[in-house]
Parts: sequence; structure tokens; C-alpha cells
Amino acid sequence: MFISLEGVDGSGKSTQAKLLVEALGPETVAIREPGGTDAAERIRELLADPAVELEPLAELMLFCAARADLTERVIRPALEDGRDVVSDRFSDSSVAYQGAARGLGVGEVIGLCDTATDGLWPDLTLLLKVDPELGLGRAQSEDRFEAEGLELQRAVAVAYEEIAIIASDRVVVLDATGTVDEVHARVMDAVRSRTQ
Repeated sequence: MFISLEGVDGSGKSTQAKLLVEALGPETVAIREPGGTDAAERIRELLADPAVELEPLAELMLFCAARADLTERVIRPALEDGRDVVSDRFSDSSVAYQGAARGLGVGEVIGLCDTATDGLWPDLTLLLKVDPELGLGRAQSEDRFEAEGLELQRAVAVAYEEIAIIASDRVVVLDATGTVDEVHARVMDAVRSRTQ
């Protein structure tokens, strides 16, 4: 099963992805986006650098390049081997950040992401919902997206709400407030409901 975790910055995705991987067992493949291959990690450094200015389309193309490499080198081989894959972000992030918040168009970005992954989307996407202000207060890095502040995070939050409606067959919205253990319990309930 291919599971992605999504949400605004500081929603707890990385923490919950790590706990989910531990819960699913040692055969589970953990990935982050962008990243997971040598090329994708280099692209990640460029995208996160607050000193680098990028046009929205250039930003999207970099994400898609990293995602294409990750999909072919890591995700598809793992799924073909019958292993679970847990991803800290995937294509929905591009739809929310570049498609909606950056104004490139949701449909256009869905199409480009579909091309980059050769049609691969998660079987289950867990959308960790938290107030953008709270999330930004929790965020621990100084990357370019967090540095843009609350307005971007609010636009992204609205976009994720729309994605949850459009892709309701695979997106489950979870309350990401409360303790780490409380949120983890919600994550596990959602995963179990899809695998039973």
C-alpha cells in the first residue's frame, strides 16, 4: 500500500510518517518529498533555500523532476516487491502549493504530476488538519516556504480542503491537534480501516 501524509507546514507530517513506518514494520519504505534519491535530495536543497528565488512554474518543474526520479527508482520497485511505502508529502503538495496557492491552476498541476509519476497516486492520503497559524508556530525549519509566512499557509490549507473533496476516495482528513500519540492513534485507525 502506498500512503502519503499531507498538510500545511508544521502539521506533524514528518513525525506521524515516522511513527506510521515503525508501526507498519521493518519492510516499510519511508520516503520524503522532495528527496529519496541522490538527484531528488539535491533538488530539495535548492527548493528549500530561502536565498533562491524561483518562478512558480520553475518551482513546480523541480518538484516534478524530483518526484519522477523517486517514483521510478524507489516507489514503484518497492510496491512491485509487495512492500508498503509511506511518503512525507507527494503530488497533492504540488497541487496545493503550486497549483492553488501559487496560481498555476489545479487541473494543470494535476496533469503535470500525473505525467511525472506515470499515473501513480497514493492509495491512501492522510491529510493532517491544523490551523495554519498553529502549524507555522510548530514548524522547526527555516525553509523558503515557511519563510513566506501565514498568507501562503492559509492558501495551502484552503487548497487541501478542496483536494479532500475532489479526491475523497483516497483522502482522509484527520484532526492533527492534540498530543503526538493522540494523532498517531487517529492515523492508525484510518490506515486499519483501509486495510481490513
